Amino acid sequence: MVVLIGAEKGGTGKTTLAVNLAAVRASEGRDVLLVDTDKQGSASDWAAVRQAETSHRRIPSVQVFEKQVTAQLEDLSGRYDDLLVDAGGRDSVELRAAMVVADRVFVPLQASQFDVWTLERMNELVEQAQALNPKLRAQVFINRASPHPQVHEAREATGILEDFEHLEFGGAVVHDRIAFRRSASKGLAVTEGESAGSKADDEIQDLYRAIFEPTSPTHAEAP
Repeated sequence: MVVLIGAEKGGTGKTTLAVNLAAVRASEGRDVLLVDTDKQGSASDWAAVRQAETSHRRIPSVQVFEKQVTAQLEDLSGRYDDLLVDAGGRDSVELRAAMVVADRVFVPLQASQFDVWTLERMNELVEQAQALNPKLRAQVFINRASPHPQVHEAREATGILEDFEHLEFGGAVVHDRIAFRRSASKGLAVTEGESAGSKADDEIQDLYRAIFEPTSPTHAEAP
């Protein structure tokens, strides 16, 4: 399965979600490859730290850029059970090329008006990709939501999605928690180490089920 984590806007936490999902998927016994198409290389850096400084299961990672993305993903998808593709936060050659191959694209949406405004462009990109890749399914998840119970941005953002034909709400909400930053700096997922059992762990598990086990209920709800 080729799973793309991508968005038209930067700063929505795509890499954080991609590496955490890759770690959970690998823990299920799947042969997972983390594909980094972002020239900043953050996902590859995480994988390198993980291999060098932890005893946890290695997550192999490769970097692929520009027009090579489509051919490389097609080739690699036959060698691994799952590809987790981290695309940069912009309308890039890499994002478009990955959509042509991906089975599913997941769009992290930070619940602010500026991020919501990017949905129209993302909806257009998905529509164009589906003309070449009819199997592509696109879902939006709320990421980096405020944990404060009085903040309702996430709920408001999900209502706006009703206006976009090629995007749907995936059902999971991930909040902005320090556990994600602490774990990432150590090459870990929030399901591992001292963050295991935390609220961040619960939310990644909910997101994982929404993506890989879509018939399973999730615990996360918009605040």
